[in-house]
Amino acid sequence: MASKKVLGRGLGAFFPDYDEQSESSKEEKQQESENVYIDPQKRVNVVLRVPIHNIRPNPHQPRREFNEERLQELAQSIENHGLIQPITVRYIGEKRFELISGERRLRAAKQAGIKELPAYVREVNDEEIISFALIENIQREDLNPMEIAMGYKRLIDEVGQTQAEVADKVGKNRSTVANMLRLLNLPAYVQAALRDETISTGHARALINVDSEADKKKVFDDIIEKGYSVRQTEGAVRSLGEDSEKKTKSSPSTSGSEKHAPMFKEISSRLRRTLSTKVHINSKKNGGEIRIEFYSDDELERLLELFEKIS
Repeated sequence: MASKKVLGRGLGAFFPDYDEQSESSKEEKQQESENVYIDPQKRVNVVLRVPIHNIRPNPHQPRREFNEERLQELAQSIENHGLIQPITVRYIGEKRFELISGERRLRAAKQAGIKELPAYVREVNDEEIISFALIENIQREDLNPMEIAMGYKRLIDEVGQTQAEVADKVGKNRSTVANMLRLLNLPAYVQAALRDETISTGHARALINVDSEADKKKVFDDIIEKGYSVRQTEGAVRSLGEDSEKKTKSSPSTSGSEKHAPMFKEISSRLRRTLSTKVHINSKKNGGEIRIEFYSDDELERLLELFEKIS
């Protein structure tokens, strides 16, 4: 008896009555008839050729920006050479699949007029699909900083993970995850510039440390108009901080600040020695605030790691 082929021959391996195309050629139908039925419970961890119209997009896809020119280039490549790397999907019943990762490839394949794609089938739940989509995009460096930040936030808000758990899942330091989440606090115009790569993440992180919205907009405009590097941006932010400190020193002291000035000075000195950076204590009517300065992403990560050890 002739051996029968099982995998890699289409959905007929799972659904013997599956009609992939109403106008299939006789040869395709003959190939389907040779497939051996496999229990649907064993439909995971295999690669199938799935009709493209049976794949729905991932509603949890973290990526929102797709460069049309690059998409067209990929479509041309797929049309000429086929899709080399399978997309990843999950089976959702009724002979349909949901995309987990590979939306750029799926879009390009549709543009190229491809009828079916190789797809790796995984078994994941609704919570895991967010993680898988995010991790796959991050590993391929396909996301812009704002998409990564939103992906982290969704893992925290929708899946209930902590920053430490997110960091472990995506293979990053917790401080890196914390830094990315801080980008979500930036004004819309800064976030837009990050999305279209007008500025870098380093520029954006420096802007986070500018308290005044007017000053923040001024530094941002200088980045765009004068072509500030990250170092130049950090220098501009540092200058703003020094100017603010001078104004604070020259202004009349608030109630009680003169009385506690020696104590604040001593505490500031101790914190500077401990943290190895500038520390400012500002007294208010009720309580006060401590401002800790840093001048680079590496220095911020060093401070965060130090705080984690203390806690």
